[in-house]
Amino acid sequence: MSTDPSSVPSTPGGPVSPVSAGSPGIPVSPVSASSPGAPEALAPSRSGRGASLRAHLQPHPPTPPAPSGSRAGRNLKLAIPTAVILLALVALSVAFRIEIFVILVAIALCIAIWEVAGAFLNRGIRIAVIPLMAGVVAMVAATWWGGLLAGFGAYIATAFVHGLWIGCRELIATRRSRDAAPSSGDTAASSPLPASDAKTPARSGRDAGAGAFAAAWIGLLGTFAVALAGTEAAAAHIAVLILMPVANDTGGWAAGVLFGKHPLAPKISPKKSWEGFAGSIILALVFAFPLMGLWLGHPWWVCVLIAVVAVVCCTGGDLAESMLKRELGVKDMGSIFPGHGGMLDRLDSILMWAPFCYLIVAWAGGIL
Repeated sequence: MSTDPSSVPSTPGGPVSPVSAGSPGIPVSPVSASSPGAPEALAPSRSGRGASLRAHLQPHPPTPPAPSGSRAGRNLKLAIPTAVILLALVALSVAFRIEIFVILVAIALCIAIWEVAGAFLNRGIRIAVIPLMAGVVAMVAATWWGGLLAGFGAYIATAFVHGLWIGCRELIATRRSRDAAPSSGDTAASSPLPASDAKTPARSGRDAGAGAFAAAWIGLLGTFAVALAGTEAAAAHIAVLILMPVANDTGGWAAGVLFGKHPLAPKISPKKSWEGFAGSIILALVFAFPLMGLWLGHPWWVCVLIAVVAVVCCTGGDLAESMLKRELGVKDMGSIFPGHGGMLDRLDSILMWAPFCYLIVAWAGGIL
């Protein structure tokens, strides 16, 4: 038999001419994904689109922001409108229905968990986002319906479940790697553990600890905002919670740009100055007297106390996040807010301020 691909065996009825795409009378239609009998590989893959979406939703290290070229370190043309929109969203949620504010808090905290999970990847730390987000929602709900003690109980449960999740994840990964490894009879059974298996306990402990830290920093501190929303003067207390960090940031930025000469913490945040810190105190006092004095009717020394404590807490929160970002090798935690960075970059000072804000307003209002 001939091996020429253009010929076919003869039949009893006579020879058969070779068939080619250019033969007259034999039209050849192109094959498309929609044609009957088309290969399945040419059809759009739903599983491929789903995998792409899942990959997009997975935490990833944050993208470095573009240089702003501003001495203040931020793009004011983007930062100011973004801040106005965020403040308006909070104000509308509180004015319309306080439960909407609580839902916004839960959403913001979940986004912050997603961001910190991506930042941790820069150092090879893999926290489990699903149990942490579920735990944050549970902490918010428990605090709203059962108080701060219930929220703390939800945090303990979250840290425990996250640790189990990490342990199971590492166990499954170890078994898969062992199954995939080549074996030769009893030799494989008597060989020492692979290096990856030997490091599994340390890696699991590190990831579990990082998840517990993230749940405490973001979720547990965030429950104090929910507790403030459950007070009798919720609108005023939420205004104190949100506007005092605004005063700290704005006063510190303005005074730092105009007069900043003496660095506050040059190794941690080179742009912060003692002059900026003084500007934060001054503007915080300007905000505190109308909020705490006129609106809530507290004496002047309570206004001074809350202004000073707010600035110390907010500045400490900024510096703490700056230290963490330096350790993780990232500039911003995310890029969700133009001109501001990520959600956690906006929440860092509020999270540190929230428990002290709750303690002061609860004590001054006779709740404690």
